[in-house]
Amino acid sequence: MSGDSLPMTSYRPYLLRALTEWINDNGMTPHILVDAGVSGVQVPPGVVHDGRVVLNIADRAVVGLHMDNEWVGFTARFGGVSQLVNVPVGAVLAVYARETGQGMVLPEENMPPTDGGDGGGPSPPSPDNSPGDAPAPGGKRPHLRVVK
Repeated sequence: MSGDSLPMTSYRPYLLRALTEWINDNGMTPHILVDAGVSGVQVPPGVVHDGRVVLNIADRAVVGLHMDNEWVGFTARFGGVSQLVNVPVGAVLAVYARETGQGMVLPEENMPPTDGGDGGGPSPPSPDNSPGDAPAPGGKRPHLRVVK
């Protein structure tokens, strides 16, 4: 093996998808904690608290959930109004099960702060625009438990 290593893609989206699948397989509700100050985050402004937002990404709460290597996108109802949500994977701070708090704080990546522009990064996926009957995320404050 040579000293020149090829750059690898981020493993964050793979962790995010794997943990979401694990939480779903255990019959629990996956939530993500998002840094709303990261450029490209598209969430209703009323759901952001202290620069962060917790989103319920369970199949019963969202329509058209799409998670690829760069974006998490879906449509959900907030206050009874269907709204598009797009989050760059780098803005996802943690994924956990609502019922137990088990999950993972994702490792940090260098993400540019919100600059008011498009950030020069890739564009979010096209919206599904399907109406849904997903409940608005909320309720109890999330808690994370370190699992070793």
